[in-house]
Amino acid sequence: MTALERPYWIEAIFERRDGWDAKAYPFNLPAVRSLDRLAFHPSVTFLVGENGSGKSTLIEALAVAWGFNAEGGGREHQFQTRTSHSPLHRFVRPVRSPQRVQDGFFLRAESFFTTASYLEDHGADRFGDKPLHEQSHGESFFALFDNRFIGDGLYILDEPEAALSPSRQLSFLSRLHELVNARSQLIIATHSPILLGYPNAWIYQVS
Repeated sequence: MTALERPYWIEAIFERRDGWDAKAYPFNLPAVRSLDRLAFHPSVTFLVGENGSGKSTLIEALAVAWGFNAEGGGREHQFQTRTSHSPLHRFVRPVRSPQRVQDGFFLRAESFFTTASYLEDHGADRFGDKPLHEQSHGESFFALFDNRFIGDGLYILDEPEAALSPSRQLSFLSRLHELVNARSQLIIATHSPILLGYPNAWIYQVS
């Protein structure tokens, strides 16, 4: 298989409709305040920025606007332990490709424990031979990447390096490339200079 020539998600348009309050969070974040649209690479798009810059708020809004659960998981997973996501997703209009995406997942590092609990409780079995909670944090992340991400998908990841050692981040780069060659598109918020070394990706500085 070869990488996508056109993305599943072409661009996100930010619509300033009723309810958009430029003086209130999250609309007052500098990265959001001046943002009209965000185009995505067919393979990999990175969002980078300092703590508090709004990149996680932005990627969360993108994930929810596409149809993912705010706390993580696939589009078929709908659960809520605490409502903490911003209303920004309501103002994001996805421009989608005609080609149909077959798989997808939103990984939110800070709520992965809750997501893993939900998946185990509901009998999800695409995570390898060992339950996620019986593995280390990093091992469970990699079990997700290796077993749940099957290709032909849109994967939105918020700080996937959070549980990974430098050597594991290099392994993740290899897995990322496999997913790209399996016709996947990835949108990733990260602090990792290792992940940002992936060639030909688009990198947006959130500031």
